[in-house]
Amino acid sequence: MFGEDFFPLPEPIIQRTAARIMSLRDGGSKMSKSDLSDFTRINLNDEDDLISQKIKKAKTDSEPLPDTLDALEHRPEARNLVGIYAALTDQSEAEVLLEFSGEGFGKFKPLLSDCLINTISPIRDEMNKLLADTSELDRILIEGSIKAEAISQPIVSACKGIMGFVHSGK
Repeated sequence: MFGEDFFPLPEPIIQRTAARIMSLRDGGSKMSKSDLSDFTRINLNDEDDLISQKIKKAKTDSEPLPDTLDALEHRPEARNLVGIYAALTDQSEAEVLLEFSGEGFGKFKPLLSDCLINTISPIRDEMNKLLADTSELDRILIEGSIKAEAISQPIVSACKGIMGFVHSGK
């Protein structure tokens, strides 16, 4: 509109593994905090025992884990858990299948629980610490506001200049 190409177009960052984590109760539905059942999802404030319980009760089938991704094609719950494990261990789903091929979920789920607990526990602990200290939260927000203003001020000024909203200071 103002004859300038000022803002760069953002490039999406899309994870290949576990880009969309599905419900623990229905591998065809997205994991959602709005679902009525708490056992469809892992919350960041879940205690370790509850995480283990949720994974233990996660819907699966009676078949062992296959050795190829094609064999997971029509097993959405199994694929979901494999995808979560892959994301947490920085592996591909194919690598996870090679590691657990022929194994049942009785062996796989406890290891998945351990990975989730190791990932979520530090987040939960820090979150609880921050929530208990509101003055620290206020300090962080103020510090962030100052940093954001320092970054944004030159951009806002340049935009105003492009649009002709330059204040002469008189």
